[in-house]
Amino acid sequence: MDIDQDSAGVKFMPPAAFVGTLVVGLALGRFMGSPDLPLSNSTERGIGWLAVILGIGIVFSAIGLFRSAGTDTRPWKRSTAFVTDGVYRWSRNPMYFGMALTYAGVAVWLDSLVALLLLIPLVFVIQREVIEREEAYLAAKFGAPYLAYKSSVRRWI
Repeated sequence: MDIDQDSAGVKFMPPAAFVGTLVVGLALGRFMGSPDLPLSNSTERGIGWLAVILGIGIVFSAIGLFRSAGTDTRPWKRSTAFVTDGVYRWSRNPMYFGMALTYAGVAVWLDSLVALLLLIPLVFVIQREVIEREEAYLAAKFGAPYLAYKSSVRRWI
């Protein structure tokens, strides 16, 4: 991973962190005897699919907006713009929110309590190691317009 000097300096790929944590959670759950969620199978499937579809839709919408603005989606690369329309009107981080929602949907659909619980520390890591770095970078790079956006739109949802 080639980190641009003019970037937020994120040192890992957030999608890989979500996928890796999910895989570890699913494996740990099996190792621990697959502790189940307290829901019926049909409820788990319905909630899981809904969360996956919504999460993927949010992620792809956010990626499309970044591409339209001509800026890179990778947080270790230089940002040329910050986006404030579409899904960015209600979340400053819809890509991470969408990834978390997709992760939760898969964990629920596969009835993995362990994987679902591991999402909690992962969200804290993403917030500290990715989002906070991005916020500091964008504030330094774009100044008052970004700070105004930051004060009017929530970090997650």
